[in-house]
Amino acid sequence: MTKADLVDKVTALGDLTRRDGEVIVDTLFESVIGALKSGDKIEIRGFGSFRTRQRNARTGRNPKTGAKVDVPAKRVPFFKPSKELRDSVNPTGAKANSEVDIHHPPAM
Repeated sequence: MTKADLVDKVTALGDLTRRDGEVIVDTLFESVIGALKSGDKIEIRGFGSFRTRQRNARTGRNPKTGAKVDVPAKRVPFFKPSKELRDSVNPTGAKANSEVDIHHPPAM
C-alpha cells in the first residue's frame, strides 16, 4: 500500500475531499515523526508502538572494495507490533509450512 492508497481509503470513509484526506494522512505522519525526533514513544493500542533505538558506533566494510568504514552511532526508528496485530497476521490453526519463504525462514 502506498501513501496515495492510504489517502484514497481515508477519503472514501466519509464526505471528504482528496485534499482533506491528504491533510489527515500528512498530519498523522508528521505527528509520528515529530514525536520520534523528540525522543517520545508512540503507542497505538491494538496496532503497535513506535520508538527509537540507539545503534552503537561500529566498523563496517564496503562491500565493493572490502575497505573498512567507520559507521557512527545513531538513533533508528523501531516499530513493535501489538499482540492483536501479530495474531491477525498469523491466525492460529494456519499451517506453519504452507507459505514458507526460502529466503526468510522462520526464526527458531
